Amino acid sequence: MAPVSVYFILLFMPFVASKSSSQNPGCRIRITSKGLQFVKQEGLKFVEQELENITIPDLNGTDGRFSYSINNVRVTNLKLSQSELAFQPHRQLSLDISNASIGLNFQRKLLYWLFYDVGTINASAEGVSIKTELDLSQDTKGRLKISNMSCEATISKMQAGFSGTLKRVYDFLATFITTGMRFLINQQICPALRHAGLVLLNSLLNTIPVKNPVDDYIGIDYSLLSDPIVSENSMDMDFKGMFYSLNSENDTIPNTSPALHIKQEERMVYIALSEYFFDSAMYAYYKSGVLSLELANEQVPKDLEVLLRTSYFGSLMLMDPSVADAPMKLELRVSTAPRFTIKPTGTSVSVNAILNIYLIPADQPPVQLSSMTMESRLNARVTLKKTTLQVLLDLKRFRIYSNKSALESLALIPMQNPLKTLLQLTVMPILNERTKRGVSIPLPEGLDFTRETTSHHAGFILIGGDLHFSKSLREVIEKYRPETTDLPETTQGSNDSV
Repeated sequence: MAPVSVYFILLFMPFVASKSSSQNPGCRIRITSKGLQFVKQEGLKFVEQELENITIPDLNGTDGRFSYSINNVRVTNLKLSQSELAFQPHRQLSLDISNASIGLNFQRKLLYWLFYDVGTINASAEGVSIKTELDLSQDTKGRLKISNMSCEATISKMQAGFSGTLKRVYDFLATFITTGMRFLINQQICPALRHAGLVLLNSLLNTIPVKNPVDDYIGIDYSLLSDPIVSENSMDMDFKGMFYSLNSENDTIPNTSPALHIKQEERMVYIALSEYFFDSAMYAYYKSGVLSLELANEQVPKDLEVLLRTSYFGSLMLMDPSVADAPMKLELRVSTAPRFTIKPTGTSVSVNAILNIYLIPADQPPVQLSSMTMESRLNARVTLKKTTLQVLLDLKRFRIYSNKSALESLALIPMQNPLKTLLQLTVMPILNERTKRGVSIPLPEGLDFTRETTSHHAGFILIGGDLHFSKSLREVIEKYRPETTDLPETTQGSNDSV
């Protein structure tokens, strides 16, 4: 007997896909300009940390009677005073940093004529400008990734301050050092940012699952159907959004839901879930064979058992007394996959089931008293808590009728309310306890939803919300930092403007 917790089952969740761009998505996610600006705050911290850790090689040079050697270069201060992160129509993000400064400290060894001096130098790169563009696409597995990154970096001027016994003597020679240092620093900026984007940020995107089990029976396909669609104000991502049975991944229903159109831009993120998204979950559970429930012996409420024996008194009288007094068993089995209907007024679930009533005498085969059809309609309230999509169910309408005759259907009318009560008191709490667990939506680790709102439209549910970092970007990236640091083949851009 399948567990009660997966009776009709109503568990649902995220998004995904294959490659056919003509297929309507089961789920669409929109990131708005507000969401991008929120991500910018954490992203700039990450960029600062990457630039603070750049490795600058030693510098040696000679000009006439002047020789110098610089080593142990460290970045001591970094200010990204002006920056802009924006959508670039088609499939790009652009990051522009201007008027930034980089403070440095390094050891010097200077020789001028017969004078030799050692000490430290505090220097700064001023007027640093960085322009990067990131191309976003789906990879072969349908996962979002940064597929290409261009970078240009310039430094307008370099300043150095000397300390030690020969400070005044060497101030006028600072140009020899600052020119070399300016070149070396500029050459390190773009490689550091390219590694941060193509390796480290892609490792963060890899935390979003593509195909993932939901429980012991079904899984969810999160693959993208196409590359992201980027406009000036938002980025839309279309996901297949399809559940499947773990026993039969290729047995699915066609997506006949209409296209998902999101017009809202007030919140940071919007998630649109179509009827197909939920219907595929119901179909996957149905094909897994777990939409059934049995109540036997003392599990059958006493009042209901008395009513059933009274209703079938005539049939019981014709039986052997040892059989007629046997315990009862109710077998409830969903006959077709439940279907969701989403309207502006709300969401409902239609469930058709067969209820078989048996006597189970000891050491004998079960004796069937009746078989009836149950039709019910449930209200469904869909909510999103942090990263978990949940459904709360409530029994709205219920009726039963006989599979044998209209006369028997009339005789079943007195059992409508007792059976409805049975569902409300025993089955619905179990279902809701199950659906509270929910399924995580496909967000990178460390991001949560806040201030969620839910609205209903013709054929889909729209959930809007803002974002919150429960973990810092650096914390998650360090957790999943790849062992290899090789960069993929991409367009590198330039950083040789000194």
